[in-house]
Amino acid sequence: LQKAAEQLKPSAPIKFHISSRTDSGVHALANAAHLDIQRAPGRAPFTGPQLLHGLNHFLKPEPIRILSAQRVSSTFHARFCALSRTYVYRLLLGCAHRSQIPVFEQDLCWAPPGGPLDIPAMRAAAQLLLGTHDFSTFRSPRPEAAAQSPVRTLQLLQLQPGHGLLGQHHLHRGLEFWEVKVKSKSFLYRQVRRMVGALVAVGQGRLAPGQLQQLLELRDPRALPPHATAPPEGLFLHSVEY
Repeated sequence: LQKAAEQLKPSAPIKFHISSRTDSGVHALANAAHLDIQRAPGRAPFTGPQLLHGLNHFLKPEPIRILSAQRVSSTFHARFCALSRTYVYRLLLGCAHRSQIPVFEQDLCWAPPGGPLDIPAMRAAAQLLLGTHDFSTFRSPRPEAAAQSPVRTLQLLQLQPGHGLLGQHHLHRGLEFWEVKVKSKSFLYRQVRRMVGALVAVGQGRLAPGQLQQLLELRDPRALPPHATAPPEGLFLHSVEY
């Protein structure tokens, strides 16, 4: 996006800030960003529509589009002014093998192996994670991730029926989508994927809801097995609220 903005020939270096960064393989339905862009002396500042069309023109080869653009105050910051971020993780249930994932859903969901999931148990476990906690167990074990405060507040964590990109009627019999929707002001690195992986383990009977509570209280990222992290393909940044 910054390279596209530089094609608009600004008179000073671009300062570009995005609200949320995502892992490779993670999707964003509607991210937000801000940039400071100055035009040459004597030229009027870009309007929102001009900036939208100009950026989209130079973004043509990339799988990204600007949906809207508007002028904001000099005190606005896309990352630090965000009130909350909402993510959705898409699960596809009923697949005996990866080959059963519909072609248009490839790399856009996770089909956990091992049969149906215990949805009531997963919902009970999700309730244990709501609110303000030290989420050290659910952050990445990478040393650099330890620099952040591990205390976060989950405003929402719910499991609800989902749908295919082309509608439920396009799915094979026995396949169904579920979505894990989670909302917080901010998240730790890989927190959402690790929480979803733990919830799926509960749904598979490999972890009891009470054990999830124990893992949370351990406050140790090494307590969660590496294979318990959900893959990136099913995760979507749904929205950023200001």
